[in-house]
Amino acid sequence: MGLFDFFSKEKKESLDKGLEKTKESFFSKLSRAVVGKSKVDEEVLDELEEVLISSDVGVETTVKIIKRIEDRVARDKYVGTDELDRILREEIAGLLSENKSEDVTDEFTLPAGKKPYVIMVVGVNGVGKTTTIGKLAAQFHKRGKKVVLGAGDTFRAAAVAQLKLWGDRVGVPVIEHGMNTDPSAVAYDAVKKAVETDADVVIIDTAGRLHTKVNLMNELSKIKRVMQKVIADAPNEVLLVLDGSTGQNAVIQAREFTKATDVTALAITKLDGTAKGGVVIGISDEFRIPVRYIGVGEKIEDLQTFNKAEFVDSFFKK
Repeated sequence: MGLFDFFSKEKKESLDKGLEKTKESFFSKLSRAVVGKSKVDEEVLDELEEVLISSDVGVETTVKIIKRIEDRVARDKYVGTDELDRILREEIAGLLSENKSEDVTDEFTLPAGKKPYVIMVVGVNGVGKTTTIGKLAAQFHKRGKKVVLGAGDTFRAAAVAQLKLWGDRVGVPVIEHGMNTDPSAVAYDAVKKAVETDADVVIIDTAGRLHTKVNLMNELSKIKRVMQKVIADAPNEVLLVLDGSTGQNAVIQAREFTKATDVTALAITKLDGTAKGGVVIGISDEFRIPVRYIGVGEKIEDLQTFNKAEFVDSFFKK
């Protein structure tokens, strides 16, 4: 077994373990839905709809999945309940594959020709935003990338302190101006530092709570404008961090942030502590924004690049 095969195997085991609660909940509900039934009929489909919705797949995505299975039943004339796992797996995989975002094959790589690559990270307080930034920095640093962090969540002293701890732990510089300072000034200095030191990537934290969507939009727009004084097309990526354990609340947050700013990628955290992992399916389907990373545990290595096929495989693995 080669080195990369080992890392791939380790990642898969971590993913399987991280989705255990979701799988146990989903399959116990599914088993109850088909008990005593031999074929997939209207009653089974009604029960399946309830199972998917209660697993936080989301109403819109659930309707699409049920329609696909209805079409399949109509085409094949007879579908046994013993085939339901396989059919569900195939239809969910098919649905996710229609999200045009490509799966990441090379983990934690950066696009060529963008140096420093500027990532602005957004999300509400408590979703694991600062921890995700720290883990991202560690993953890039481990792969030989030069990283700069910007502590732009200046409304919370704890956020600045936490990012500084991550910087010390990983061994990367953190640009910070302390609490109640101008976040855009932090972003400017972080990007400037990244350019001056020939860094590969700069990751900017932002405030997790501003009183209204207008305030949020204005703050993020200002940060972008100020960074663009240093790098014309900054940020290269706007990464929205969502807490998977909140289920449909994560979907609501995604809707709000996508209205407030041009989100280009998603990170869904805390999937290991919840039975609501189905939310990844709904979010990926609804927003058509690439799910770039998922968090399936406490360790740095448990922040993984998201691969749709691997996720579905683990979701249905018994």
